[in-house]
Order: sequence, then C-alpha cells, then structure tokens
Amino acid sequence: MKILALETSTEYCSVALWQDGDISSRCELVGQRHSEVLIAMLDEVLRAAGIKLAQLDGIAFGMGPGSFTGVRIACGVAQGLALGADLPVVGVSTLQALAQAAGHDKVIAALDARVGEIYHAAYEKRAGEWVTVCEPGLCLPQYAPQVQGSGWFGAGSGFALYAATLEGRYAGQLIGSDAQAVPQASAIAQLSAPLFAAGQGVDAAQARPLYLRDKVALKTSER
Repeated sequence: MKILALETSTEYCSVALWQDGDISSRCELVGQRHSEVLIAMLDEVLRAAGIKLAQLDGIAFGMGPGSFTGVRIACGVAQGLALGADLPVVGVSTLQALAQAAGHDKVIAALDARVGEIYHAAYEKRAGEWVTVCEPGLCLPQYAPQVQGSGWFGAGSGFALYAATLEGRYAGQLIGSDAQAVPQASAIAQLSAPLFAAGQGVDAAQARPLYLRDKVALKTSER
C-alpha cells in the first residue's frame, strides 16, 4: 500500500510517503509559507521514491485542529490531488498525530490555540490501538479535562506556553512532556494506513477540516 500524507497545521510543513510500512518524509519550518512550499515538497518526496500520483492508494492529511489557514491548505491540497487522481482520502487528527509520535502509551496532547487557549485531547494505547480518552476540544489551560491515573506524557506547544498551569492541572500524573513536539506527516501516514486498509477512505469531496473554533481572532473591542 502506498499513501501520501501532508500536514500543515502549525508553522511546520511536512510530507510523508508510506510504502507498506516504510516511510520517507520531509519536514521544514516555514512559518506562513505552506502554500509556497507544499507542492514542491510533495513532488520531491514522490520523485525520490519513483512514485507517480496515480500509483498511490490514498492521500491522508492533518485535518486539525490547528492554524485556521494551515488546516484549510492541507485539506484543499489533499482534495485537489485526490480528485485529479481519483483517490480516496483520510483526515487524521493533529492531536492524535502528536500522541502517535510521542513514544508513550498514554498521551495528553495540547497545541497552542492562541488567545490564551489550547486544543486538547488525551489518548491511551490499548492492545496496540489508540483509544480516545478525551475528545479533541478547545479550552483554557486551567480547565483542561481531567484524566484518570498516572503515567501520562504531555506533547505539544501547549506544554511550552502553559507549562506551569498544565503541570499543576495534572500534578502527579505526568511522567514528562515534549513541549517542542509538532504534528508531522509521518505520524499522519502511520495512523491513516489501517483506515485505508479497512476501506475507510472517503471521496475527496467529503474531506473536511476540524477547526473547533468558529472565531479565529478577537475584535479590537475584545482585546
């Protein structure tokens, strides 16, 4: 099975190619330049592997939450490529991608959502599969959903900006954290592979981003 994955929900842009478990990937810190570099990165990964778009079995993308513009870019590019090549698509949560790459079986994922809030979710791996303990949501760090038990690992930029608050919220439950972790296409590819294998890819027209927030900026009077 061959899967192309892309992820643009943060200031990083990444692309990965899954070939029966083997992954080749590219990741760059691009700021707001995703739309300028993404297609070139996709082309580079495919050319290096000698793979053409029509030879793929599907396209996966980081559906969010994350940057409003970023998740739209990933979804839009995935849709365009999939429509042109008649391929199914799978959207994968960026928060679950953090859990996948964390190297731990119990992960609290938290990404900076701006204006003092975080995107939050918690996952636990049971019998080799991720179980969602807390659904992806938007909240203030001090009101992050509680989890049961200890042995949790924190991942994502939320733990960089609100370290003291989140460590206090999960006092005695965290075994560590990686505040520099960002969602990457390699994890998106890994999570999408069993979904494609199970026939859960959807038509490109059905692909949808996951925003969680309707408002992306405060009005001047609200600042």
